Amino acid sequence: MRNGWDLFYPPCCPLCHQILQGQEQMICVKCRAKLRPIGEPRCKKCGKPLEDGQEELCRDCRIRPHWFEEGRGIFLYDQKMKDSIIRYKYGGRRIYGEFYIRALALYGESSMKLWRPQAVFPVPMEKRKKRKRGFNQSEQLALGIGRQFGIPVCTDWIQKVKKTKSQKKLNAAERRRNLQEAFRGKPGVWKIERALIVDDVYTTGATIDAVAGELKKHGVKKVYFLTICTGFV
Repeated sequence: MRNGWDLFYPPCCPLCHQILQGQEQMICVKCRAKLRPIGEPRCKKCGKPLEDGQEELCRDCRIRPHWFEEGRGIFLYDQKMKDSIIRYKYGGRRIYGEFYIRALALYGESSMKLWRPQAVFPVPMEKRKKRKRGFNQSEQLALGIGRQFGIPVCTDWIQKVKKTKSQKKLNAAERRRNLQEAFRGKPGVWKIERALIVDDVYTTGATIDAVAGELKKHGVKKVYFLTICTGFV
């Protein structure tokens, strides 16, 4: 049974934003019928959908090396998912995180069993930006994944130490330059061999790569990632 706040702020579907009728629903019936996780064929490196089932890697992963070993986004970053994540990050709909965490755990379970990460790392956010927004969405997602799989979450092992431009309007090369030396891990060699990075969206991989590169500087041997969505620039 939902609490009394729902009388003033009724729960809404995280995709279409319509008020949910069922007491235990996380998504409305219409959106549930249409929503599909990304399936095969998909890139064996970053998880993006492939048009040609004979290919193993997407174009980006064929031409550009990555610091991470493997990863996947659960849903395609189409307009509906884009609108949903915007409401989640900027529109005060933090409750949508419950649905995203459930989806990450459900559809990412098979990958998690293969990867066997020993620790989860959220993509860090500048302190001023976090104060302004009120939360770090990557951290909320990472904490949820940690709870679901019983894995420790390292929320303060890496900091964002450089103010960067918004990645949205930059091309792939500009995104990578923008994030050079942006993250810094706490000193020392960490006793972690396999780590998982959690974020909301994967596009060019610049952000995941920047964090993965920093992890490897501290002795992490294999880095994987999970995101809510994957998209194309």
